[in-house]
Amino acid sequence: MDEYITDNAYYLPADPAQAQAGDGWEYFTPSESVVSVWSTDIQHGGPPTGLLARSLRHAAGGDDGPVAFSRITTDILGAIGLGTNRVRGEVLRPGRQISLIGAELQVADGNGAFRTAATARAWVARGSASAAIDHSPREPMTPLPGELEIRAGVTPDSSLGVDWGTVGFIGTTETAWVPGRNGRLSAVWIRPIPALVAGETTDLLDSLCVVADVANGVGSELDPRQWTWMNLDTTLHLLRRPVGTWIALDAELCAGPDGYGATFADLYDEDGFVGRTAQTVLLSAH
Repeated sequence: MDEYITDNAYYLPADPAQAQAGDGWEYFTPSESVVSVWSTDIQHGGPPTGLLARSLRHAAGGDDGPVAFSRITTDILGAIGLGTNRVRGEVLRPGRQISLIGAELQVADGNGAFRTAATARAWVARGSASAAIDHSPREPMTPLPGELEIRAGVTPDSSLGVDWGTVGFIGTTETAWVPGRNGRLSAVWIRPIPALVAGETTDLLDSLCVVADVANGVGSELDPRQWTWMNLDTTLHLLRRPVGTWIALDAELCAGPDGYGATFADLYDEDGFVGRTAQTVLLSAH
């Protein structure tokens, strides 16, 4: 199965009166399912990353069939609020074999003006058929989700002062834990339950981008009562399009001495290794 749809959604198409026809933007109203665990006034980074991926696909011609991006980078430029969101994508560098696609997400402020909150760029690479030299650096992640206990959210334990199980976006995911390979004791299979946009099927590339943002939380062993760690960006390097609805994140957050670090994660679907992601992380002591 390459697509799925549910009754719930992270974004609702904005009221037609809000949308300005012909200006190149798509307008959306975020639902309560996008809310961050760090603050109820902002969105978690996952759903906006997925919305940008959707815009990238559409700009790359995804309405005519699946798009395979080799790299997707999202930069978060400021707090992504809960007011009206709008996105648009464009082809920055057209080409027969290599194309660069860009997308922008803006959020309405209290005065009705819009500010840019996040941007994304993606490479589309159309080389020769390379199945004969197909190679993955890791074996498939096992056990698979169907062989494990599946729970709602990342964890129901809120004893550390952060609810990773029921609040906002995290509470809209399903997870199953497996032994990790990248320094952590555990990796996690994860999938979002709501659709990205109400009334649409969710492309699995968009779904992967939604959950990839969670890597900095999955890979962290920091105490949230003492530290906050927020990613400023997410870069994915992919070997192929994902299949199935589950993605495994095998992540580790690495901290430097000067208030920032990075999270590195291997990505798997149920067929095996898909790619790697890296995030810049701002470290703030309470």
